[in-house]
Amino acid sequence: MTAYIVRRILFMIPTLFGIMLVSFAVVQFAPGGPVERVIAQISGSDTGATSRISGSQSGDFQSRSQPQLGGDAITSKYRGAQGLDPEFIKSLERQFGFDKPAHERFFLMLWNYLTFDFGKSYFRDVRVLDLIVEKLPVSMSLGIWMTLLTYLISIPLGIRKAVRDGSRFDIWTSGIIIIGYAIPGFLFAILLIVLFAGGSFFNWFPLRGLTSDNFAFLPWYRQILDYFWHLALPLISMSLAAFATTALLTKNSFLDEIRKQYVLTARAKGCAERQVLYGHVFRNAMLIIIAGFPGAFVSAFFQGSLLIETIFSLDGLGLLGFESVLNRDYAVVFATLYIFSIIGLVVGLISDLTYTWVDPRIDFETREV
Repeated sequence: MTAYIVRRILFMIPTLFGIMLVSFAVVQFAPGGPVERVIAQISGSDTGATSRISGSQSGDFQSRSQPQLGGDAITSKYRGAQGLDPEFIKSLERQFGFDKPAHERFFLMLWNYLTFDFGKSYFRDVRVLDLIVEKLPVSMSLGIWMTLLTYLISIPLGIRKAVRDGSRFDIWTSGIIIIGYAIPGFLFAILLIVLFAGGSFFNWFPLRGLTSDNFAFLPWYRQILDYFWHLALPLISMSLAAFATTALLTKNSFLDEIRKQYVLTARAKGCAERQVLYGHVFRNAMLIIIAGFPGAFVSAFFQGSLLIETIFSLDGLGLLGFESVLNRDYAVVFATLYIFSIIGLVVGLISDLTYTWVDPRIDFETREV
């Protein structure tokens, strides 16, 4: 097992390199960029480029750019740069690192990322790592609790449905699950707000934030209650589709195993139904659930929370990544991609190791990575 773990860790290096290389190459051909965003703001054709530039940086842009407006037209590779001083354009390129060739910028970025030096955000006077750490609690809260809630409810429910396949319990729970799967999470979130967060009916839950304004002054047990009070509606909204998928997948996996010959043999030998179900069927049926865990975890942690964060005013990594892409804040985009890729690869390795815990017969030493 040790040799397999070492091989997997070594295999992560070219995988991570490939992810970053392809993403970097795609960005080079994408229209627009941070320099174009600033130029568009200066020319008055865009309102979002320098609105995020804070403090002296924004003032420096404005003080240097204003005297250049109305100057002689220049030939520039940037659209809308006519009338701006070439030296000002070059200073923008230096600030954003575009004065270097693409391959040099790529390898310099990777070298810095090895030490987790992600630099500063292009349009916020904040280190990228500090920005990610600031937004991380929201995404951690949504992702971890959603994954736990989904698996802790869906797996027992799926097992129960498999055992009672075709019964009234199985039929009406399947109906509820299918309806829940068909409803988009963001629409269900809006419905919950209307019903329970001060809409047209009840005002039982808060509408925004992860904690209350007086959170720091509450006793520890009230802080825990306040934290989950704020998370209740977002978690329910996010868990809807994942809950349905996992429950039905668990049911079908258990049904497939229950009908196999070894289960009939175990029952014929006089094994109790609980022993057959959890001593024989469980370890085989759960393999497919474990196989989908890395994707479900990473998706819940980072990708599936954008609309929920927006609806419930939760400032997390999903919203940060979306805004960074729109604003061409490549420093934040590539840093989050790098961190998320590492987490995804590590979770995949943990998933493989969990295979051996569920079913000790699996031996990864005998297969190639």
